[in-house]
Amino acid sequence: MVTKTKTATAVGNGGLIPWAYLGGYIATIPLANWMIGNIGTFCIPDGPCMIPVGLGMTAPSGVLMVGAALVLRDQVQEHLGTKWSLLAILIGAILSYLLADPFIAIASILAFGVSELVDFFAYTKVRQKSRELAIVVSGLVGAIFDSVVFLYIAFGSLAYIEGQIFGKLAISVLAAGVLWVMKNGYSKS
Repeated sequence: MVTKTKTATAVGNGGLIPWAYLGGYIATIPLANWMIGNIGTFCIPDGPCMIPVGLGMTAPSGVLMVGAALVLRDQVQEHLGTKWSLLAILIGAILSYLLADPFIAIASILAFGVSELVDFFAYTKVRQKSRELAIVVSGLVGAIFDSVVFLYIAFGSLAYIEGQIFGKLAISVLAAGVLWVMKNGYSKS
């Protein structure tokens, strides 16, 4: 049995966890932009640093954070509401622009803004039927939009799109699994 402390309940319904989702979500944006230019098994000159994502595919390394962002944004909406979710998207878009290297700044803000709004609307619509299905559907739709917009604007090509989408979905599934375990762990304690 989980008991709420005065500190946790003073922060809001659900304690500190929803605010951790918000902080985690906002942190994924600068991390993704930093990773694209700094972490990878190889870096393309005047392009992204790449990582293997499975099944022989590679993708820009920021894919890891974008997959997590798609799931965390859903959690912000679920626990803090649509206003906080939309505010978080706005903050993320601003951070994306301010913190990205010049060669990806515009692509980053447009991809982030478009994909997160598409994710928001898909999640809102499907959530009426099932929370779990909403996470999967919105993550898939968000991953596709983010990949197409980012790759085309940043690099003028859709090369690596399969790896981008696969990597984002893999991380989204992993993040959703962690959230499921957290939820079930808390409810059974």
